[in-house]
Amino acid sequence: MTTRIEIDHRKPRTGAERHPEKAHRPDNPIQRKPAWIRVKAPTHPVYHETRTLMREQKLVTVCEEAACPNIGECWSQRHATMMIMGETCTRACSFCNVATGIPRPLDADEPRRVAEAVAALGLRHVVVTSVDRDDLPDGGAEHFARTIRAIRATAPGTTIEVLTPDFLRKDGALEVVVEARPDVFNHNLETVPALYPTIRPGARYYHSLRLLDRVKQLDPSVFTKSGLMVGLGEKRIEVLQVMDDLRSADVDFLTIGQYLQPTVKHAAVDRFVTPEEFEDYAKAARGKGFLLVSATPLTRSSYHADRDFAALRAAREARLPARA
Repeated sequence: MTTRIEIDHRKPRTGAERHPEKAHRPDNPIQRKPAWIRVKAPTHPVYHETRTLMREQKLVTVCEEAACPNIGECWSQRHATMMIMGETCTRACSFCNVATGIPRPLDADEPRRVAEAVAALGLRHVVVTSVDRDDLPDGGAEHFARTIRAIRATAPGTTIEVLTPDFLRKDGALEVVVEARPDVFNHNLETVPALYPTIRPGARYYHSLRLLDRVKQLDPSVFTKSGLMVGLGEKRIEVLQVMDDLRSADVDFLTIGQYLQPTVKHAAVDRFVTPEEFEDYAKAARGKGFLLVSATPLTRSSYHADRDFAALRAAREARLPARA
């Protein structure tokens, strides 16, 4: 679960330039969204202040790159999800709006700028994500760790959530990130196993599942989190099985949201899942033992992340045995 944010005012890249690997694909018409999906265009003055700060710091946000429908609400509350390691991804998932190609070298000063933006926004909780960087020996793990440490030094009162790639074939990378002690470790499974070949072809379902399980083995105190998109053609029984798989990995927090098609070259929406079905998923997930569940059409991995982190801590404390 973003557009290049720079001060050079370059002309935004077109869909074909952002996704050259999808140019040959037949068009998938974009369906009209139902009433429960539509959001208003952002107009709040704080939205524009947040946008200006991101550009001044030359930072990329997943809010823009992924064309998140909640950007108006979140940025109007000074909440922005930082996307580190550039705006170009080495993967080509059929659901994702992030540009694909050969990334630029890492920016060694980026962790400092992210930390300063976090402090300037006065964030209680920040989400830091990234593009996939299969070109790097550690997949960018050390850059994640440096960013976490920079935020700790500059904004010590801010809790930190990371939303990482899968670090596929990057031995030791996960350990580097966990050792930096994020408060929440998020890695999205995105969809059910049967849809991986078409929706997430560069990833492996069971590797992602093992990654989340390994986080808990390395540091049981870290909250773990994962997310799914629905409306891609998955069956209800498959979603329930993914919930069971995540609970077997002791994942604390599950998010489920509606897939929205970014362009005609992306995977088509199979259907718009109703709010009632989302509530059914939420009830099922709570019954399976997740500490926290967010399942609505507009739910995204970092939506209301600060509020949800407080709820996570409260839920964990409520489950602890009473002290004598």
